[in-house]
This record gives sequence, C-alpha cells and structure tokens, in this order.
Amino acid sequence: MSRQNQKNPDKAKPAKLIRLIVLEIIILLALFGAYRLYVTTKADEQQGTKENNSPTKNEDVAEEEAEDSQEEVVEELTPEEEAAIKEQERLQQEIKERQELVLQADRVALGYDYDGAIELIKGYQSADGDYQVYPNLLEAITRLEEEKAALLPLGGSYDSVTLINHIFFHSLVADNSKAFDGDRDARGYNMYMATVPEFEKLLQKMYEDGYVLVNISDLTKKVTMEDGSTEYQEGDIMLREGKKPFVISVDDVSYYEYMDQDGFASRIVLDEEGKPTCEMLLEDGTAVTGMYDVVPIVDAFVKEHPDFSYQGAKGLLALTGYEGILGYRTNDETSDTYEEDVEAAKKVAEALKADGWEFGSHSWGHKNLQEIDLDFLKRDTNRWLKEVAPLIGGSDVLVFPFGVDFETTIGTYSGDKYHFLKESGFNVFLGVYSKPWMHIKKDYVRMTRRPIDGQAMLEFPERLLDLFSPEDILDPERPSRNW
Repeated sequence: MSRQNQKNPDKAKPAKLIRLIVLEIIILLALFGAYRLYVTTKADEQQGTKENNSPTKNEDVAEEEAEDSQEEVVEELTPEEEAAIKEQERLQQEIKERQELVLQADRVALGYDYDGAIELIKGYQSADGDYQVYPNLLEAITRLEEEKAALLPLGGSYDSVTLINHIFFHSLVADNSKAFDGDRDARGYNMYMATVPEFEKLLQKMYEDGYVLVNISDLTKKVTMEDGSTEYQEGDIMLREGKKPFVISVDDVSYYEYMDQDGFASRIVLDEEGKPTCEMLLEDGTAVTGMYDVVPIVDAFVKEHPDFSYQGAKGLLALTGYEGILGYRTNDETSDTYEEDVEAAKKVAEALKADGWEFGSHSWGHKNLQEIDLDFLKRDTNRWLKEVAPLIGGSDVLVFPFGVDFETTIGTYSGDKYHFLKESGFNVFLGVYSKPWMHIKKDYVRMTRRPIDGQAMLEFPERLLDLFSPEDILDPERPSRNW
C-alpha cells in the first residue's frame, strides 16, 4: 500500500471527539426527560391523594340532599305523630319523677318519720291522676306502712324512757396544740373538754352499736286528764328492733372570751346555704369556718346517716347569758355591735331549731343553784328570761350549772326555789350523775346526764364501759391525767 492510501491519524481525532460530545448530549437529554416524567407523575399522585381525601362535588351534593331529606322527614311528621312523641317524653319524665319520689320518701323513713314519708308520696299528682293511679307508689306506701308497723317502743331495748342514756359535752377542743399548751387553762381543758377526734369516734361507735339520737322533748309528753288537769307521761318513741335511744346535750354554748386563741370555735355562724356551722379565729385574725364543734359535726353525721336521728333530733344546747350566747355578745346593751349581735344570734338560733336542735337554760351567771339564796336565783333567772329567752324562742328546760341540783332530795321537789322556777316556766330539770336516772312526775321531769370529758375517760373509765371503751376513744394527743 502506498503512503497516500493510509488514513491521517491527526484528521481522525476531531471527528471522534464530536461523536462523543453528541452522545453525551443525547444521554443528558434522556436523563432530563426521565426526571421530568418522574416529577410530573409524583405530583399527579399527590394531587390524586388530596382529591381522594376531599369530598367531591358529587359527595357534597349527596350530603346536602341527605340533609334536605332528613328535614323533609321531620317536616313530614303529622301533628298526631308530634303529639305522640311529646307524650312519650312526658311519660318518661314522670316515671323518673316517681322513682325519685320513692327514694326521697325512703330517706325520710330512715329517720323514723314514716308518716311524713307516706304523706310525701300521697301528695303526688300528675295529669293522669294522684298516687293511687300508679302501682309503684301504692307498693311503696304499703311497704312503708309495714315497716312502721314493725317498729317497737324504744326499739325493744328498754322498758322505760327512764333508762335512756343522756350524755353531755362542753365545747370541743379543735386545736390540741393551743388547748393543751401548758398554760393556766390547759388543765381545765384536759379535765372538762373532749376533742374533735374523740367526739367523732364516739358518734361512730354509738352508731355502730345501734344508738339513735332523740331530743329531750321526745322523752315525755304532757297529757290532759279527764278533769282537765295535765300531767307528764312517757313519750312514744318507736324504733326499729334492737335500736337504743339516747340524748346529747352541750353546756355553755357561748364561746367565752377566756377561750379565745385556745383552740376552740369562736361562734356559730350560718354558711352559704343558711345552715349552722362554726367559725374559728386564727392567730392572724383570719376567720375560718368548719366542723370545729358539736353542732356541725352532728349535722354532718346525721346527713350521712339519717337513721342515726329519730325524726330529725340532734341535741340540747344549754346557754348561759353573762357573755351572750352562741358567740355573740348579747349581754352588753352599750356595745357598738349590740343590735347586730342580737339579730345575728336570733337568726342562728332559728336555723338551729329548724335543723333539729333544742335549747335550755344553764342559768344566766352559771352559779351553783344550791348555794345561792332565793333572791339571787330570782335575779339570775329573770335576767336569763329577759336577755336570752327572747333570742331562742324560750325554753322550759333548766340545766344545772356544775350539775348541782337546787334541792338535795331524791324524792319530790317541794321548796321555794322549785316553786319559783316552776312559775318561771321551767318543767324539765337536768343534773349530773354517773348512770341514767330519771323521774317523771305529774308536774315536772327530772333527769341526770353523764359527762364525756377527760376526767371521765382518764379518772373514771369504768363508768363508761357500758357505752364504750375509753381507750378506743381517747385522742393520742390528749395529755395524761394532770390533776
């Protein structure tokens, strides 16, 4: 081959380079196109998902048509059909009301007011008639009447009201750290007061053992004889079998000034619902309310256990007058707050009576009625009748200060003091003794009470064993015997 027929290598190099560049451009275009296709496809998929998750125009229309259809169904009800629906609703509401009425009557009956429970049901009236139209109301009345017929005098536990226990307290210690702080009053508090925890334990124990609260006025009744005269006889207290009636009273419900800042309530006040509760002052002067004494504690316990109270009975509050009553200084007419205190005391007293509490005199000046002479007794009694009786609506109960009777006889009263007190309107006289004792005379009633305090539980625990074991009641924060 001649040299002329051979290819020139220098000329071949540019052509090869061009072909490589063209090929790379084609590959890049292909990749770009593929990428565009991928992006477009992905966007379409995402848009499709959004569209699938959103109601379509057809679905919106369908929903609107369904709503219109429902409206049309309601509108298509005839007047008769609408009336039938309303009647059905009324009947269901009345059924519920009757069920609640029976439950309410049962709660009233738990407190031994069977007559009140039955009358509550008999007072029912509906568009269809009275209680006699409804079998469930008739059945409830029959059941309540059977329960009432099964009650026994004094629950069958005693043969006479003269055997009933009457226990009493003074104001309760609400703050042990202040009452038992070692000052000059601490020993007296230890001897003569119970603490809030002790009282709460006692109520629970009495309830568990079948005791039922009755009022002092439940124990007797005044009967008119054929000749027109009257005499006291035993009251009719009908309880469920095995239940045992008892009475609670509280002395000196005046919240004396010497007790200020010693861990006691300062007065009885009314809460937002108009119910009695206790107020206590803190060291900074702030007033707080709560269950700091007998009244609100008993009220709360009876509310939780209505069968613990016979027809709403709570207890007897014995009032002096020399520092006012219930924590209000109603004894000083020159006080700037006298009128305000008088009105407040009246309202509290009314609420207490409406809530089942009764009142008694503890004399005006808390003097030993056996030691004072007749003239002193007259002045003291007349002042109580003037200052205290009008605030509480009066009382015929006299609770002896220190538990000391004005006569030493265990027979029949006959002295001048008795005749004066009787003329002053007192018919029930209460002393202190270690066991139940009661006389029901033609003209008066005489009864003793048993103290529940530190002295009784620490010094004479054996006297309380028929009621409870003091070691089960004693507050662990109470000091040991220090007298």
